Amino acid sequence: MRRPLALFLFPLPLLCAFAAAAQPSPSPPTREHFAPRGMERSYHDYHYTPVVRVGDMVIVSGIPAGRGDTYEAKVRGMFEALRAHLATAGATLADVVELTSFHAGATDNATFGAEFARFAPIHHEFFPDHYPAWSAVGTTALLQPGAPVELRAVAVIGSGRRPKADIAKPAQRAP
Repeated sequence: MRRPLALFLFPLPLLCAFAAAAQPSPSPPTREHFAPRGMERSYHDYHYTPVVRVGDMVIVSGIPAGRGDTYEAKVRGMFEALRAHLATAGATLADVVELTSFHAGATDNATFGAEFARFAPIHHEFFPDHYPAWSAVGTTALLQPGAPVELRAVAVIGSGRRPKADIAKPAQRAP
Protein backbone atom coordinates (compact mmCIF):
# COMPACT_ATOMS: atom_id res chain seq x y z
CA MET A 1 0.00 0.00 0.00
CA ARG A 2 1.30 3.41 -0.93
CA ARG A 3 1.17 6.19 1.59
CA PRO A 4 0.45 9.70 0.38
CA LEU A 5 3.51 11.94 0.18
CA ALA A 6 1.82 14.44 2.50
CA LEU A 7 2.09 12.01 5.42
CA PHE A 8 5.86 11.91 5.05
CA LEU A 9 6.23 15.70 4.60
CA PHE A 10 3.97 16.66 7.49
CA PRO A 11 6.58 15.99 10.21
CA LEU A 12 9.25 17.99 8.33
CA PRO A 13 8.17 21.46 9.61
CA LEU A 14 7.84 20.03 13.10
CA LEU A 15 11.34 18.55 12.92
CA CYS A 16 12.71 21.87 11.66
CA ALA A 17 11.07 23.70 14.57
CA PHE A 18 12.60 21.27 17.08
CA ALA A 19 16.00 21.57 15.41
CA ALA A 20 15.85 25.37 15.54
CA ALA A 21 14.83 25.29 19.20
CA ALA A 22 17.77 23.02 19.98
CA GLN A 23 20.26 25.54 18.53
CA PRO A 24 21.85 27.82 21.08
CA SER A 25 20.41 31.33 20.85
CA PRO A 26 22.91 34.00 19.88
CA SER A 27 24.41 35.78 22.84
CA PRO A 28 23.53 39.45 23.28
CA PRO A 29 26.17 41.92 22.09
CA THR A 30 28.74 43.06 24.59
CA ARG A 31 28.74 46.59 25.95
CA GLU A 32 32.17 48.18 26.17
CA HIS A 33 33.01 51.53 27.77
CA PHE A 34 35.84 53.74 26.50
CA ALA A 35 37.38 57.01 27.55
CA PRO A 36 39.98 58.73 25.39
CA ARG A 37 43.24 59.41 27.22
CA GLY A 38 42.74 62.27 29.66
CA MET A 39 38.98 61.73 29.98
CA GLU A 40 39.02 58.93 32.55
CA ARG A 41 37.51 61.26 35.18
CA SER A 42 34.33 61.41 33.10
CA TYR A 43 33.64 57.79 33.93
CA HIS A 44 34.92 57.65 37.50
CA ASP A 45 34.01 61.09 38.86
CA TYR A 46 31.09 62.25 36.71
CA HIS A 47 29.53 58.82 36.09
CA TYR A 48 29.16 58.92 32.32
CA THR A 49 30.94 57.15 29.52
CA PRO A 50 32.43 59.27 26.72
CA VAL A 51 32.17 56.35 24.27
CA VAL A 52 30.02 53.21 24.47
CA ARG A 53 30.26 50.36 21.97
CA VAL A 54 27.44 47.82 21.70
CA GLY A 55 28.22 45.26 19.02
CA ASP A 56 29.16 47.36 15.97
CA MET A 57 27.30 50.47 17.16
CA VAL A 58 29.32 53.25 18.80
CA ILE A 59 27.66 56.06 20.75
CA VAL A 60 29.70 59.16 21.56
CA SER A 61 28.53 61.41 24.40
CA GLY A 62 28.39 65.14 23.89
CA ILE A 63 31.75 66.73 23.03
CA PRO A 64 31.86 70.46 23.71
CA ALA A 65 33.61 72.88 21.38
CA GLY A 66 35.50 74.42 24.27
CA ARG A 67 39.12 74.74 23.18
CA GLY A 68 40.44 77.34 20.80
CA ASP A 69 40.66 81.08 20.37
CA THR A 70 37.98 81.45 17.69
CA TYR A 71 34.62 79.90 16.96
CA GLU A 72 36.11 78.09 13.99
CA ALA A 73 39.05 76.71 16.02
CA LYS A 74 36.67 75.49 18.73
CA VAL A 75 34.45 73.71 16.22
CA ARG A 76 37.40 72.12 14.40
CA GLY A 77 38.78 70.96 17.75
CA MET A 78 35.41 69.42 18.57
CA PHE A 79 35.40 67.43 15.31
CA GLU A 80 39.01 66.33 15.92
CA ALA A 81 37.95 65.17 19.40
CA LEU A 82 35.09 63.24 17.78
CA ARG A 83 37.59 61.50 15.51
CA ALA A 84 39.69 60.52 18.57
CA HIS A 85 36.65 59.36 20.54
CA LEU A 86 35.51 57.13 17.66
CA ALA A 87 39.00 55.64 17.29
CA THR A 88 38.97 54.37 20.90
CA ALA A 89 36.12 52.03 19.92
CA GLY A 90 37.41 51.14 16.43
CA ALA A 91 35.22 53.51 14.40
CA THR A 92 36.01 56.34 11.97
CA LEU A 93 34.28 59.52 10.89
CA ALA A 94 33.15 57.64 7.76
CA ASP A 95 31.22 55.26 10.05
CA VAL A 96 29.15 58.06 11.62
CA VAL A 97 25.47 57.62 10.80
CA GLU A 98 23.94 60.26 13.07
CA LEU A 99 24.96 63.60 14.59
CA THR A 100 23.17 65.87 17.00
CA SER A 101 24.64 69.33 17.49
CA PHE A 102 23.54 71.64 20.28
CA HIS A 103 24.07 75.36 19.62
CA ALA A 104 24.09 77.73 22.61
CA GLY A 105 24.18 80.92 20.53
CA ALA A 106 21.06 80.14 18.51
CA THR A 107 18.44 82.33 20.13
CA ASP A 108 16.22 82.72 17.05
CA ASN A 109 16.14 81.73 13.38
CA ALA A 110 18.37 84.63 12.30
CA THR A 111 21.16 83.94 14.82
CA PHE A 112 20.88 80.18 14.15
CA GLY A 113 21.21 80.83 10.41
CA ALA A 114 24.24 83.06 10.93
CA GLU A 115 25.95 80.48 13.14
CA PHE A 116 25.05 77.65 10.79
CA ALA A 117 26.72 79.56 7.93
CA ARG A 118 29.97 79.37 9.96
CA PHE A 119 29.45 75.82 11.25
CA ALA A 120 28.41 74.04 8.04
CA PRO A 121 31.68 74.54 6.09
CA ILE A 122 33.68 73.08 8.99
CA HIS A 123 31.23 70.17 9.21
CA HIS A 124 31.82 69.62 5.48
CA GLU A 125 35.61 69.43 6.03
CA PHE A 126 35.07 66.38 8.26
CA PHE A 127 32.10 64.92 6.32
CA PRO A 128 32.88 65.72 2.67
CA ASP A 129 30.39 63.16 1.32
CA HIS A 130 27.99 60.42 2.44
CA TYR A 131 26.67 62.69 5.14
CA PRO A 132 25.27 61.36 8.41
CA ALA A 133 21.72 62.10 9.54
CA TRP A 134 21.97 65.35 11.48
CA SER A 135 19.78 67.27 13.91
CA ALA A 136 20.87 70.77 14.92
CA VAL A 137 19.25 72.04 18.11
CA GLY A 138 19.31 75.47 19.70
CA THR A 139 19.75 75.46 23.47
CA THR A 140 20.07 78.04 26.22
CA ALA A 141 23.28 76.73 27.81
CA LEU A 142 25.97 74.05 27.67
CA LEU A 143 27.83 72.59 30.64
CA GLN A 144 31.30 73.72 29.53
CA PRO A 145 31.70 77.50 29.89
CA GLY A 146 32.52 79.26 26.64
CA ALA A 147 31.56 76.32 24.42
CA PRO A 148 29.30 77.56 21.63
CA VAL A 149 28.42 74.04 20.43
CA GLU A 150 28.31 70.47 21.68
CA LEU A 151 28.22 67.40 19.43
CA ARG A 152 26.86 63.89 20.00
CA ALA A 153 27.35 61.05 17.48
CA VAL A 154 26.32 57.50 16.62
CA ALA A 155 28.47 55.32 14.36
CA VAL A 156 28.23 51.79 12.99
CA ILE A 157 31.67 50.25 12.59
CA GLY A 158 32.40 49.35 8.98
CA SER A 159 29.40 51.18 7.52
CA GLY A 160 31.67 53.79 5.94
CA ARG A 161 33.54 51.25 3.80
CA ARG A 162 30.90 51.00 1.07
CA PRO A 163 28.49 53.91 1.46
CA LYS A 164 25.76 54.46 -1.07
CA ALA A 165 23.69 57.58 -1.67
CA ASP A 166 21.01 57.34 -4.33
CA ILE A 167 19.82 60.92 -3.99
CA ALA A 168 19.28 62.98 -7.13
CA LYS A 169 20.75 66.47 -7.28
CA PRO A 170 18.04 69.13 -7.03
CA ALA A 171 17.35 71.43 -9.95
CA GLN A 172 19.16 74.78 -9.90
CA ARG A 173 17.16 77.57 -8.31
CA ALA A 174 16.45 80.61 -10.41
CA PRO A 175 18.43 83.69 -9.25
